[in-house]
Amino acid sequence: MAHGFAIVTGASTGIGFELASIAAEEGYDLLVVADEALIEAAAADFRQHGTEVTAVQADLATIEGVDRLLAAAGSRQIDIVCANAGHGLGRAFLAQQVADWRHVIDTNITGTVYLLQKVLQPMVARNGGKVLVTGSIAGYMPGAFNAVYNGTKAFIDNFTDALRNEIKDSGGVTLTTLMPGATDTEFFERADMLDTKVGTQDKDDAAKVARDGWDTMLKGDKHIVSGWKNKIQKAVANVTPAGALAEMHRDMAEPGTADD
Repeated sequence: MAHGFAIVTGASTGIGFELASIAAEEGYDLLVVADEALIEAAAADFRQHGTEVTAVQADLATIEGVDRLLAAAGSRQIDIVCANAGHGLGRAFLAQQVADWRHVIDTNITGTVYLLQKVLQPMVARNGGKVLVTGSIAGYMPGAFNAVYNGTKAFIDNFTDALRNEIKDSGGVTLTTLMPGATDTEFFERADMLDTKVGTQDKDDAAKVARDGWDTMLKGDKHIVSGWKNKIQKAVANVTPAGALAEMHRDMAEPGTADD
């Protein structure tokens, strides 16, 4: 018998794949989604744990994509949501195409916010459910040469804190923000950042980051910065002027700095 029903977005690779793997291992039936056909292969991996897994390929940058995901849930009670879908876009903002930076904003912010509103309404109404949202310590640093991504994560980190306060009287519903640092996923390749310092440096293990987020969510805690180095970086960011932080990020993310 299933332990419950969980939705994981961005589940084809990286942190999302690891979150879905944990959910399957712990006996949850799954609804997983990504904007690529690889989600079907990922779903096959999750099914090896003996749970029911439904895979949806949809672009969560669109309202229609989120609606397609929710339609696949049908009338099932959603016990856990891991809102993890997101992507970055490296290089200079002035050289980026509108469609590209808009897709980052619509995936990381619009789709996430819409999904949260739709899943939290019934959770709050029944006073039960757990939500994990993947933010980032990037939200605490002006992201020169990854400016739009960092801006979206600043929104998510701030928004989840506000939303958590709004629903605090629903004691049975918890909202946890996972804030990783640079993690060993396909993120940097897809963001065209493999020629940067941050793109080539050692990174945190995605499975460890996912486990930190999952365990914190189950405890009902507010947020988790995964990794001690990232905890230090967040603390430093809180007391460092924005201009200095932007310069620090430039040193990590400016194209052509990988060998500097």
